[in-house]
Amino acid sequence: MRAQTAASNADNSNAAHNSNNDFTKVQDLPTGTPQGQQTTMPNSNKSSSANNSTAQTIKQALFNQRDDINNPHTPDTDGDEPTHFGYKTVNKAEKQARVADVFTSVAKKYDIMNDLMSFGIHRLWKRYAISLSGVRAGQHVLDIAGGTGDLAKVFSREVGRNGHVVLSDINAAMLEVGRERLINAGCNNVDFVLANAETLAPFDDESFDLVTISFGLRNVTDKDAALKAMYRVLKPGGRLLILEFSKPVFEPLSKAYDLYSFTALPVMGKLIANDSESYQYLAESIRMHPDQQTLKQMMQQAGFENCDYHNLTAGIVAVHRGFKA
Repeated sequence: MRAQTAASNADNSNAAHNSNNDFTKVQDLPTGTPQGQQTTMPNSNKSSSANNSTAQTIKQALFNQRDDINNPHTPDTDGDEPTHFGYKTVNKAEKQARVADVFTSVAKKYDIMNDLMSFGIHRLWKRYAISLSGVRAGQHVLDIAGGTGDLAKVFSREVGRNGHVVLSDINAAMLEVGRERLINAGCNNVDFVLANAETLAPFDDESFDLVTISFGLRNVTDKDAALKAMYRVLKPGGRLLILEFSKPVFEPLSKAYDLYSFTALPVMGKLIANDSESYQYLAESIRMHPDQQTLKQMMQQAGFENCDYHNLTAGIVAVHRGFKA
């Protein structure tokens, strides 16, 4: 019943796009709850009552009961302390909701836009990052801000049936897209958890061999807090991998990249996702993100050792790596 409901509600454009991928069609999946996925939501006023039918309960039960996406920044904790939202200055307490609006808006077109914006090169960037992950069978992996699940899908295969992957994101719309894709792909060793990268509250200390965050760190309000949380949940000897837009190392390329980012991206966002403002923010957020050396120093301050980074496409993207002693 869940598979049939998902199929009937699928966005037509997404269905056309997914048909080109190596995912099983939703309607071909067996009914019932896939093994390995946690499917209970946190208690809320909207939770189903004991009188609701099983079908209604299953439809509402999407994410792990450990979900905790409370905003650590409130007027009481941060007052009017400012931070950046792209080029705009906002209060820290406001940023989480503003970022949530952006990704809720673009969730269903996210994969298509990634292919268009990067000319498909984002797949090579992710493949290279995975090659640096050192992931092995039987390990536990946390993919933060994992969105539509590109990395988690590969990690699911690499860790095998004795391993475990958690795909987490702060945005429910993005996480639902990733959840549907991975279930359709037969990834039965993955859980899906709503989590704030700054706290990673649902996760115990020293519980993962590998933590990754791909194109998500720049959207975090307090990056230092997030890095400390990542350090906390890693096992001793564990590895952190950050894939993120960075600063081009070739000045002529930097100017051309700026021109492309601030003209072509909003236009594509308007044409494909009917949302130019979100892609204007994404371009601005890239420029506000720390450069390669600064991020390396931030990782070291959070406790990581043997930190390094690898520039990709002349520094447009960088992969940072660090280890917990």
